[in-house]
Amino acid sequence: MRSIWNGAISFGLVSIPIKLVNATESHSISFRQIHSEDGGRIRYRKFCELEDREVTQGEIGKGYEDADGTIIPITDEDLSSLPLPTAKTIEIVAFVPADRIDPLQMDAAYYLQASGAPAAKPYTLLREALKRSNRVAIAKFALRGRERLGMLRVVGDAIAMHGLLWPDEVRAPEGVAPDTDVTVRDKELDLADALMDTLGEVDLEDLHDEYREAVEEVIAAKVAGEAPPQAPEPAAGGKVLDLMAALENSVRAARESRGEEAGDHAEVKSLPARKTSRAAPKQTGGKKSTSTAKKTAAKKTASSSKKSTAKSAQSAKKTTAKSAAKKTPAKKSTPRKRSA
Repeated sequence: MRSIWNGAISFGLVSIPIKLVNATESHSISFRQIHSEDGGRIRYRKFCELEDREVTQGEIGKGYEDADGTIIPITDEDLSSLPLPTAKTIEIVAFVPADRIDPLQMDAAYYLQASGAPAAKPYTLLREALKRSNRVAIAKFALRGRERLGMLRVVGDAIAMHGLLWPDEVRAPEGVAPDTDVTVRDKELDLADALMDTLGEVDLEDLHDEYREAVEEVIAAKVAGEAPPQAPEPAAGGKVLDLMAALENSVRAARESRGEEAGDHAEVKSLPARKTSRAAPKQTGGKKSTSTAKKTAAKKTASSSKKSTAKSAQSAKKTTAKSAAKKTPAKKSTPRKRSA
């Protein structure tokens, strides 16, 4: 990979020579502007307002426009001599937990490549230190005419740097959230939770740019002199006003897309019961009444058992007495049947 910046990482008194290379690339399809009538290319030419003539790229420099419209020329030499310690150095200023960085600040990503054999040892030292600490490094560096903020982290066996926006470059979300009072019911949250569980996770490697693929198909068809493919008809569907119905249909559609039976019901996880001052006495009363009922039933069972045992004992005594007096075996079963 071609480097776009050469310098060093300043890690306390340790200096690590590195090269900065782009970590990402764009695969988007670019178009040229053409004249619609004849297909001719549209090009922008650069003219000097004072001389009214086209100028070459080598004749173009930089200038700052003052409030009164005056142009102040700024040369590359002026910018290269700025008194910045970060002009050719990525200066690490702190180490913080990764979750301290707001994703809204994330910008372009770069790989930091060790420059030469002498950089291998300190480069590896910094990488392993970041791994063991589970932290990221916050650094300042200058690139393309301005000082920037960066975050260094470990990616595989390499150190990557994400450009960060300065905190004052991130807008506050004022006026973005709904300004009306909305009540979300527990059942709606349960269905939303079931929908998230049904959709599950995804391997980002399985995702691809369908728009770019569709554009490539259109270009291929035009090159072959064929009619470009037509977009499928959108599914007809009415406007859903019931949020619960929309959530239920979404869960059902997600399950069907995963090959599950359409008749299956999504598993809805109930949210934990809210602890309120009203709910506590009801719970306590319910437990007491249940306990009392159990105790009452137990007492009744014990009492019935004792009575039954006493009756059986009395019947046995009467049977023994009668049996001894009459000494008739056939009449032994009669009192037993009556007692039963």
